[in-house]
Amino acid sequence: MELAMIGLGRMGANMTRRLLRGGHRVAAFDLSADAVAAIEKEGATGMRDLALLPQRLKAPRAVWIMVPSGDATEATVERLAAVLEPGDLVIDGGNSWYQDSVRRAERLRAAGIRFLDAGVSGGVWGLENGYSLMVGGAPEDVARMRPVFETLAPAPDRGWGHVGAIGAGHFSKMVHNGIEYGLMQAYAEGFEILRASRYAPDLKQLCDIWSDGSVVRSWLLELAGRAFAADPDLAGLEGHVPDSGEGRWTLAESVDLDVPAPVLYAALMTRFRSRQEDSFQAKVLAALRREFGGHAVTKAPGA
Repeated sequence: MELAMIGLGRMGANMTRRLLRGGHRVAAFDLSADAVAAIEKEGATGMRDLALLPQRLKAPRAVWIMVPSGDATEATVERLAAVLEPGDLVIDGGNSWYQDSVRRAERLRAAGIRFLDAGVSGGVWGLENGYSLMVGGAPEDVARMRPVFETLAPAPDRGWGHVGAIGAGHFSKMVHNGIEYGLMQAYAEGFEILRASRYAPDLKQLCDIWSDGSVVRSWLLELAGRAFAADPDLAGLEGHVPDSGEGRWTLAESVDLDVPAPVLYAALMTRFRSRQEDSFQAKVLAALRREFGGHAVTKAPGA
C-alpha cells in the first residue's frame, strides 16, 4: 500500500521506517530538508513541497499526519484540504484534542475528504516493538487502512483497534496518557520512599524483581530499571517534568463528566511544582507559620 507521511520527527520517521520495512511505499514530507533527505536514503520518496503530493501518490490517496498538536496540525490540515481531492483520506496520528479532530473531520468532509484520528503510543521503542493504535472514524475507512495499521502495530491481530466514531481515537489516547501520569507518579513516590529509608535498597534490583511475577510489573517499571542501571541516583537529571496537554484535557473531562480523578490531579500538580525553581506557595506557608506560631523560617540567600 502507498501513503504519505507528513512530519518526520522521531516518531514520524520511525513509523515511516516500519512501514517501509513492511513493504509499503511512503512519500515523506517535513519542513526540514535534511529529514526528508535522510528518509529518502532508506527508501521513501521525498517531497519538498506539499503541493507535489497529488503527483507522488495515485488517487484515492492516504495521508498520515505526525506533527505537533495545535497550530502545526491545524495548518497541515488546511494545507491538505487545498491539495487533496474527494475520496482521499487523512489520518491524524498526533496527540490532538479529540474535539479538534471532530471539527477537522467536518472541515475535510465538506471537501469530500475522509478522516481518521489515531491515538499512537509506543514512543522511541515503536520502531522495533510496534505501536499501540487507537483508531476513530468510519468502519469503511478503517478497513481501507487496515494493512497500514497491521504493519505499525506489534502484530497484525493485536495492539490496535477501531475504538469508535471520529474523535474516539484521540479521546482514548488522551485518557491513556492521563493513566500514564498516575502510574508514573506512583512509581516515583514509591522509589523515593525506598531511597530515603534506612535500608536504601538497590532500586535497579527491585525493578528486576518486581518485573517478574509482581502485581506492579509493567513496561514503565522496566524503563525505570534501565534508568537506575545507567544512573542509580539519577544525578544527571533535574526534576523538571513538562506536560504535553493530555493530562490537563483528561482532568477537564473528568470534571465535565462528574468522575473523580484524584490520582491524575495529584500527578499533574506535581508536574507543575517540578517546574518551579522557587515556590511562592511554599513561601506563603512559611510566612503564615511564622506569623501565627512564631515558627522559624529559612531565609533566602542574601536576605
